[in-house]
Amino acid sequence: MRTAFLGVRLHFPTRPAAVARIDIGGSMPKIRISTILYSCLILFIASPSAQAQGPFRVGGLTCDTGPRVGLVVGSRQNMRCVFRASGTGNQFIYAGAIRRLGLDVGVTRGGTLFWAVFARNSQIGRGTLRGNYVGASANAALGLGLGGNVLIGGSRRTITLQPLSVEGQIGVNLALTVTSLRLR
Repeated sequence: MRTAFLGVRLHFPTRPAAVARIDIGGSMPKIRISTILYSCLILFIASPSAQAQGPFRVGGLTCDTGPRVGLVVGSRQNMRCVFRASGTGNQFIYAGAIRRLGLDVGVTRGGTLFWAVFARNSQIGRGTLRGNYVGASANAALGLGLGGNVLIGGSRRTITLQPLSVEGQIGVNLALTVTSLRLR
């Protein structure tokens, strides 16, 4: 079956396994619809807007925590943090506090937390990590202990702390809590 519109002839096959063709004028070669579709697909895939860049690692945040006394329903712990940019080696200092609400029983002498820091671009400067982060924590210590914090948030939602941090501590403690971290 053939159809013409504005000088373009469309050839539709009469048998099911054949491929439709488009003829543009009499002197141009026949172009298959599949060729046009593949070309459009390649252009779409190759376009910069189709390739969204995810966040990439820009450094690490190391926090030294102060002593903590778990009061059954929660605790508060001050910290001093240093961000080290992986590209430039620049260091920026932050003060912070981590608050836990939930089962938190025991006493710890303090410890160290580490997060990998991710951003959508490499423009990391003083104060970029300021903000509030929330999530959950689990800690256990009998002498030496370990803990993990899953926290999400940050400054204008452009910075992400690696979802899982590792915490080392000394003391006797058991905690399963909802956690908030504030960096300033």
